[in-house]
Amino acid sequence: MQTEKSINVLGEELETCGTDPETGFYRDGCCNTGPDDHGSHTVCAVVTDEFLEFSKARGNDLSTPVPAFGFPGLKAGDNWCLCAARWHEAFEAGSAPRVRLRATHQAALEHCALGDLKSHGIDLS
Repeated sequence: MQTEKSINVLGEELETCGTDPETGFYRDGCCNTGPDDHGSHTVCAVVTDEFLEFSKARGNDLSTPVPAFGFPGLKAGDNWCLCAARWHEAFEAGSAPRVRLRATHQAALEHCALGDLKSHGIDLS
């Protein structure tokens, strides 16, 4: 795991995305990423039923619990570090959930335009 402070898409220190359920590729509550995170789980989203259905239809069921992996299943309102490419795919389809920009890692910008993320941002001042 990295040792330097992570930076969000606004150029500030990365904030925690969610701890109930514990999110992040490293299950540290943050959308940190590293060389082993091939899916770039960097967009901190507040998931919606619409997005959960969209993701399930694309083959990634995030709403069904998987106890063997300690995954409780998501419900609308949960904060979750999404794969940046999946968020972008949902954005293009009109099903993207809202984004917590201060908790979204700058690496998300490799897959998503900042303007698109900001258009769904819930924590702009």
